[in-house]
Amino acid sequence: MFFSHIHTRIRFFFIVVLVICIVIILRVFYIQVFQYDKLSTLAKSLWSRKLPIGADRGEIYDRNGKVLATNLTTTSLVVIPNQIQNKEQVAKDLSDILQSDYEDMLKHVSKKTSIERVHPEGRQLSYDVASQIEALEYDGVYLVNEIKRYYPYGNLLAHVLGYVGIDNQGLSGLELTYDEYLTGENGSIMYFSDGKGNRLELSEVYEEPQNGMNLQLTIDLDLQLAAERELDNIMSKYMPEHALIMAMDPKTGEILAMASRPSFDPNNYQDYDTETINRNLPIWMTYEPGSTFKIVTLASSIEEKTVNLFEDTYYDSGSIHVEGATIHCWKSGGHGAQTYLNVVENSCNPGFVTLGQKLGTNRLMNYITKFGFGSKTGIDLNGEASGILFSPSKMGPVELATTSFGQGISVTPLQQVRAVSAAVNGGTLYEPFLVKEILEPETNSVIYKKEATSVGNVISEESSKLVRFALESVVANGSGRNAYIENYRVGGKTGTAQKVEDGHYVAGNYILSFIGFMPADDPEIVVYVAIDHPVNAVQYGGTVAAPVARSILEAAIPILGINSSTEGIAKEYNWMDVKYHQIPNVVGKTVDEAKKELKGYLLEYAGSGNTVIYQSPEAKSYVKDGGTIKILLG
Repeated sequence: MFFSHIHTRIRFFFIVVLVICIVIILRVFYIQVFQYDKLSTLAKSLWSRKLPIGADRGEIYDRNGKVLATNLTTTSLVVIPNQIQNKEQVAKDLSDILQSDYEDMLKHVSKKTSIERVHPEGRQLSYDVASQIEALEYDGVYLVNEIKRYYPYGNLLAHVLGYVGIDNQGLSGLELTYDEYLTGENGSIMYFSDGKGNRLELSEVYEEPQNGMNLQLTIDLDLQLAAERELDNIMSKYMPEHALIMAMDPKTGEILAMASRPSFDPNNYQDYDTETINRNLPIWMTYEPGSTFKIVTLASSIEEKTVNLFEDTYYDSGSIHVEGATIHCWKSGGHGAQTYLNVVENSCNPGFVTLGQKLGTNRLMNYITKFGFGSKTGIDLNGEASGILFSPSKMGPVELATTSFGQGISVTPLQQVRAVSAAVNGGTLYEPFLVKEILEPETNSVIYKKEATSVGNVISEESSKLVRFALESVVANGSGRNAYIENYRVGGKTGTAQKVEDGHYVAGNYILSFIGFMPADDPEIVVYVAIDHPVNAVQYGGTVAAPVARSILEAAIPILGINSSTEGIAKEYNWMDVKYHQIPNVVGKTVDEAKKELKGYLLEYAGSGNTVIYQSPEAKSYVKDGGTIKILLG
């Protein structure tokens, strides 16, 4: 009985020991198999250290692959406090070289951490400063490569590109909108140290950084340079408060150029106030558009067939009375009897009031909304405004009248460019955009391509064709004469909008503008110019803004490959204009016959013989009086 009891206790003890052994074996198996990666990582974190290697931020190109934003490799300071022996001496020497506070540096080198980045004084160091630190040869003091954003063209396209902070994070513009694509993944050099932080003689592990993706824009650098150059001329000549230029492809919504003043250099954004660097005027600024908005009233009237431009007439006495309010024409005494095509050419406010009255409040406001006013365009930039429109239910006869010629409402420049593009491209409203493609960084292969996005049809192709004709007539014979380009078909509209402050119009303070397109029969580019309160200038958009638009359109001719044409509306010259005439065809004629035909022009001859085999410019081209014509004989 006694021995049986002992055997039971032994068996029980044996079973307990066996269970414990099995548990230990299972636990060891679990740790070795299932928790190996986790524990290995924890172990490495105790005796490994990483020196960071910055990844390149994605580059930004124009539509032709020219670099607009790239990167520079700079040097930054990091310290490993455990490896620094004489912390006071190291802190003193580093603070002397960096010209920083000694106490702050002592905190850096004494911090209870495995690795410490010296920020901000130790970031993006110059070559001279980095060389001085390297010459110290202190243990625990390291210089690592860091990427710095660089914009090779300075303030060119500044508000569109935006800028990045010291940690390479996008803070505005496309840098902010596409930050997740542009930002890469940093790499590192991993080494191993003992419990006291001393470096061990073990192989280093290199983790390669992954660069960010590249962006290809719709912007054309050459056209952007032309716009920036014109803005610089405007600022020096007229000293306005603001000025801006935009260009868009009306068939796709692609932005070809976008610039404004004041501007800033994103390489040194910290030198500018936040108002300057954050206000991208073409998408942010809202104001009464003035007469450029008449294009919307014109297009709506044509589409609704409430007017016949060629047969319907209006007598302009110089003003029109609406509900006790008197609305004046810019021309004292008025234009007298006109067709409505003349009303458009002359930019006659009273005539446009009658167009608005023919449409009525609901129809006019419906078209204004369809043309995209009162809402954001959806462009891929931050900070876009939506503008302000009257509520149709709160509009009376006076509000209808003023809206008809672009007064009393608030719009952005981008909204106007998009709306006019729809009016002349056949009637399709497009969503404007700036990023055409996102590219893989190693091969530059396309991983995303933006297609033109139609928001809807606003007017018919037939109506759009008539709008184009009317606006070409404005440039040939009306208020837009200063935008006319010989041998090319240009359409457009001037604008002179009085500015509002505290609910009142400011005397003598105007925003002068011009919106134009080319070729007038099949537009490839729409250009908008706005100049806010130019000094010592005649306060008309046709006088100040139209010549600027003409320069941009002239620059676009070779850039976009626009062909000349002799089929447009001939300009009616006044006494101030340089006269241009169509030249005849003299190919096949004798020298004497050619001289007779081209009397008044300077002839340059090449070749030999008595018969003209080639002439430049070609027949029917417009050449100014006294201009040069080259003749090839054979």
